[in-house]
Amino acid sequence: MDVPIFHVNGDDAEAVSHVFELSAEWRQAWKSDVVIDLVCYRKFGHNEIDEPSFTQPLMYDTIRKHKDAHTQYCEKLLAEGTMTQQEIDSWHKMISDTLADEFEKGKDVKSQKRDWLTSYWAGFKSPDQLSKVQSTGIPRDSLMKIGKCISEVPETVRMHRGVKKVYDTRAKMLASGEGIDWATAEALAFGSLMLEGNHVRLSGQDVERGTFGHRHAVIHDQKTDEEYTPLANLYEGQPPGMFTVTNSSLNEFGVLGYELGYSMENPDSLVIWEAQFGDFANGAQVSIDQFISSGEAKWLRQSGLVLLLPHGYDGQGPEHSSARLERFLQMSDEDPNTVPNMDRETRTQIQSCNWQVVNITTPANYFHCLRRQLHREFRKPLIVMSPKNLLRHPEAKSTLDEFDDIEPNDMQGSRFRRLIMDDSASSREMDPPPELGFKKVVFCSGKIYFELSAERAKLGLQDSIALCRVEQLCPFPFDLCARELRRYPNAQVQWCQEEPMNMGAWSHVLPRFFPIMKSAGRSIEHEFSYAGRKVSAATATGFGELHAAEQASVIAQAMTLKE
Repeated sequence: MDVPIFHVNGDDAEAVSHVFELSAEWRQAWKSDVVIDLVCYRKFGHNEIDEPSFTQPLMYDTIRKHKDAHTQYCEKLLAEGTMTQQEIDSWHKMISDTLADEFEKGKDVKSQKRDWLTSYWAGFKSPDQLSKVQSTGIPRDSLMKIGKCISEVPETVRMHRGVKKVYDTRAKMLASGEGIDWATAEALAFGSLMLEGNHVRLSGQDVERGTFGHRHAVIHDQKTDEEYTPLANLYEGQPPGMFTVTNSSLNEFGVLGYELGYSMENPDSLVIWEAQFGDFANGAQVSIDQFISSGEAKWLRQSGLVLLLPHGYDGQGPEHSSARLERFLQMSDEDPNTVPNMDRETRTQIQSCNWQVVNITTPANYFHCLRRQLHREFRKPLIVMSPKNLLRHPEAKSTLDEFDDIEPNDMQGSRFRRLIMDDSASSREMDPPPELGFKKVVFCSGKIYFELSAERAKLGLQDSIALCRVEQLCPFPFDLCARELRRYPNAQVQWCQEEPMNMGAWSHVLPRFFPIMKSAGRSIEHEFSYAGRKVSAATATGFGELHAAEQASVIAQAMTLKE
């Protein structure tokens, strides 16, 4: 390992202390790891009812006869005359009295939700304190300033022609205000947060260019291999490290654990870990299960960490299709039977949940989702089912109007949209005028929307089937789903997904539609159906032809109307 290794006897208290201090000093001086081989033993069993001599009788016979380290150290101090027995007894009594006193005090302690606040977190709110919804749009002149930075590269940087094409296309998008793609929206979000004084850091495998070659946050000179990072040069006097993007090793557990710690120490930083493919999060599942999903519940510690997990069924086989959306939804602590109060001035739905899980379909919504991570008075982890083919999909585009801070009269808005209505819908009111001509309303999430939309247009069913995109799955948009049912009172209701029935969002969505359907006076048993793949042990098939046939079947199910 090319690092120092210290072997130390656990019975020698002063040697142990010396080695730990020396190791810490070495690490600080030379910036390398240090290994401490602490040679010691476990005196008692694994737990209160375990008896280690069941399986290791000779070892534990030796341990029982062996003086413990504390006794040995006391004898050493007495032998050398450093302390008297009276002084040692005095220390023992003081420590025992302190422990007993604190134990009694602990019986009366009542945990407060604000106990997690440290100096870095001053001013942030806990779940029992109301934090109002804030706008995440930014002024048009700021958008153009960032746009100039992320689309123009100094002539001295000799770009790869493929990368130059990406940047030239980006410049045209920003100049026209049309066709803003995923990577451009992400860069605008990063730049806008930096202009507001926040640090942005992104790590993961191949994040500099992006696994799918869409981001190119770092440009390599084709002659010298020198690096140029546009967002590191956003404005004059920009502090070094304001924007950090770093390719990491294939060690998901270690890297995600580091980023989690960073987010807990830096609440005003947008901290993102991106998996190369969504199912690479398997390698970091311990961090996700033990710390990210439950850190606030167990230790009252908040985190705004963002996980980008590429997800989508494109025929790439069982190891590169699913980010295991169902796992994150199953670990959500939202009660499906309790419909929350969603009044804009008093709602606390997101504050009450352990995290957020989204499956976004538009670049503008991604922009607002990232920005709202820091435009709050609290922090929650954000799990993004990140797209793959939507990164360049001709329909997955946004206009620059959807990013600015002007609240228009049309359908856009300057906040994250938890649900995107059907294209035909004209009212955002909670009691919209009924659309009696529609025979079916299909709720879906993620990229399958675009396949459904294309097939609907092909069959000429735009006036018969409505498509509603659930962009945020947790916390669930009870209020907006109920609004869409009121909009289509005569329509069949269906959930469509591309994942197998025992995966994806189906088992999460179904119980939440029970109270929604009941409030609308409708029967979920007879009126709410499923369109998607059958149950499966594997996330996806490894055969391209079978994948295509399955996908076509899913789309056909959603486009079928009951007689």
